[in-house]
Order: sequence, then structure tokens, then C-alpha cells
Amino acid sequence: MPYEIILTPDALDHLAALTARERRLVLDAIEKQLAYEPVRITRQRKPLRPNPLASWELRVEHFRVYYQVETDEDERNLVYVVAVGLKDRNRVTIGGREIEL
Repeated sequence: MPYEIILTPDALDHLAALTARERRLVLDAIEKQLAYEPVRITRQRKPLRPNPLASWELRVEHFRVYYQVETDEDERNLVYVVAVGLKDRNRVTIGGREIEL
């Protein structure tokens, strides 16, 4: 059964700041990588150390997609995309601000 992918308002704002090509690249990767087995560790997906943002990271070229995986009271499997950032070497910029995870 596929996971339902929900983009938070913040993630939608982050996507809106990208070019159309970049946005399509990230959205295609989200659909392909997170619809089935989003908690399986791969080269593109990894769990993060405890932090206030998210528990998982998806790598898409130089972009990073931060997400949470939950099951709601109706037994639906949900993936919440909470942020989309730009990775440059050891720095991640989300919404124009550099963050540390």
C-alpha cells in the first residue's frame, strides 16, 4: 500500500522558490522515492540524528528533502515533507537561512 505524501505549507514555500526545472526534479524524486518504503535506508535516504526539523533526509542532487513518516488513527501511512533545502558543501540553506542539523 503506497504512502500518502503531504507537503507542508513551509515545504510548498521552499519549492516555490526553485526554478521550474528544479521543482520538477525534486517533486519527481519525492514521488518516486517516498511513495513506497520511505523508511528504508538507501544511498538517497537516511535517518537523521534527533533534531527539531525532521527525522529523515532524501538527497536529490544538491537539494535535500526533510520528511517525517507517521501512521494516523485511520491506519493510513503518511509522509510529511516538512522542508526542502539546498546543500552546498557542509552547509544547508532552507528558506534563505542556513541551518544546522
